[in-house]
Amino acid sequence: MTTNNKTIGTLLVAGAMALLIPYTVLTIIFEYPVILRQDTGTILTKFYEGGNTLVWTWFAFAVTGLPLIPAYIMIGQKLEHKAPLVRTATTIGVIGLIVQMIGLLRWTFVVPVLADTFVHATGEATKAAAIVSFKTIHQFGGVILGEHMGQLFTIAWTVMISIAFAKLKLVPKWVTVLGITGSVIYLLAQAELFATVIKGLPVWGPAGFIGSTLWLAWLAITGVLFTRNRNQYV
Repeated sequence: MTTNNKTIGTLLVAGAMALLIPYTVLTIIFEYPVILRQDTGTILTKFYEGGNTLVWTWFAFAVTGLPLIPAYIMIGQKLEHKAPLVRTATTIGVIGLIVQMIGLLRWTFVVPVLADTFVHATGEATKAAAIVSFKTIHQFGGVILGEHMGQLFTIAWTVMISIAFAKLKLVPKWVTVLGITGSVIYLLAQAELFATVIKGLPVWGPAGFIGSTLWLAWLAITGVLFTRNRNQYV
């Protein structure tokens, strides 16, 4: 049981830390996420200039969440007999991870084609078609799948697991507060998604960054608690 507990902790910490590496690289070589506020032509040109390095970085960013899937499942298996809510939370959490990965993979398998088409287009009609195609796939794969469904399901999992941890008194209260607070702030970032189709909707710009950072911190701390065998159920 102790080995299993340490495995969960290692996976949680690895998942949290691994996500930071490609994200940081993307901020350096692609100016992400600031680049997304630029016009579509600039985004496609910048992506094309990034070459294979940028494509592989996006792939890494998409798949580094894989260690979290078995971690979620193992947590569910350990706690579902004591907190029935956890079984539902596990399903929601895994779905959230998968749709987020699918959304991110558009940068690996779809955007490179559109960027190449845009840069090498010989006519304005072709460029316009590439721009419309990018906007469409971005709204569907990015906004709907990755950022809306993916983030909502991840937020729901975090809140449900935090509640289960609190009821079973498995972590210090401040860890539960951190998880729920981060989730609430992360939820506020959903307004930015609706603002893409509802003009004039109030948006708190830093919500996404602050919420995701607090969530990663909560995830890493929870992982450390598992590895140190501080949870009493093991």
